[in-house]
Amino acid sequence: MSRARIAVLSTTRADYGLLYWVLRAILDDPDLELLLYVTGSHLSPAFGFTADAIEADGIPIRRRIEILLAADTPTAIGKAMALALAGFSDALAEDRPAVLVMLGDRFEIVPVALACVLHGVPVAHIHGGETTEGALDEYFRHAVTKLATLHFPATEAYRRRIVQMGEAPERTFAFGAPGLDHLHRTELPSRATLQGDLGLPLDRATALVTYHPVTAEPGEASAQVEALLAALLAEAPLQAVFTQPNADAEGRAIHERLERFCRDHPDRFRLIANLGTPRYLGCLRHLDLLVGNSSSGLVEAPSFALPVVNVGTRQRGRIRTPNVIDVGNDEAAIRRGIRTALAPGFRERLSGMTNPYDPVGDGRVSERIVGEVKRFVREGAPRVKAFVDLEHGGARG
Repeated sequence: MSRARIAVLSTTRADYGLLYWVLRAILDDPDLELLLYVTGSHLSPAFGFTADAIEADGIPIRRRIEILLAADTPTAIGKAMALALAGFSDALAEDRPAVLVMLGDRFEIVPVALACVLHGVPVAHIHGGETTEGALDEYFRHAVTKLATLHFPATEAYRRRIVQMGEAPERTFAFGAPGLDHLHRTELPSRATLQGDLGLPLDRATALVTYHPVTAEPGEASAQVEALLAALLAEAPLQAVFTQPNADAEGRAIHERLERFCRDHPDRFRLIANLGTPRYLGCLRHLDLLVGNSSSGLVEAPSFALPVVNVGTRQRGRIRTPNVIDVGNDEAAIRRGIRTALAPGFRERLSGMTNPYDPVGDGRVSERIVGEVKRFVREGAPRVKAFVDLEHGGARG
């Protein structure tokens, strides 16, 4: 009996880290065959050509599908989406996977989901049902929910939202965030090892800074980044490790500004193009706070009781825990947030905080996801995807 082909899409270093144990679970199952498709910033030298790191991990890549253009304007992103629709239509026509697994809300995943619908390939979507009102990802995520057949939201509240959108309760599972399996299954670097890797002595307050373009606020990136950098510079002797921004509109301008800033202040600041999952999580464990607008401040950071200064509107609407300090985009607000995060006793008060994105905490979220995908394939995908109406003011299931 032939193995069921399970395709998985990865577009960035970030979603690869979140999908890592899903990929491993598929590889380890003798009844399944992994077809890993990589695209987006994985194939860009500007973002470290991270496809090579995937293969270095021992995970085979089925196809590398180029879609990114040299620019990051809305027009260039629209053309990239068109290239994705064309490229993945060809791949699906040839490979015919039983299911395609995708994660998140980036622009690249929408055309891939559309191609799946055209070719009759059911989509299994991870991290649906969330809201990020400050980003165009809000549109992309909900669009993919309606194109998908199988859903793996990270919390029960997000599961209910997906069911509210007319999706079948019996195919919607709130197991948690698969990226958090790393906390239970991946060896993280020690403080001394991390210090050597970062090239910064961790003998004073150190921030991890992850800042991405706010795509729902076009034209504002430069001013917002300047406010962030001014706040960090003013809060001496704070030092910081910056990660590279996403390949979104205005992302390249942010990257270039961060490069100049770190070059001008080498004693306090470092820009690292690709930390990789173990080192990124090591930063969450060993550093003193996270500053920026990344979802990792809301999803991963609670597991370390790490104070987070969440800047601006990008993550508005997501479930948050008491470690998150929401601030505006102006320098004064960011400085106040940093001081609150570093105030004596703030982190100690977070001790014992639970992470809603890791409800069981056993490191087996990815295995549960793959188990349901396998059961779905074995039982046969429905020929018609029905819209499930609400009943008596509440959703079924």
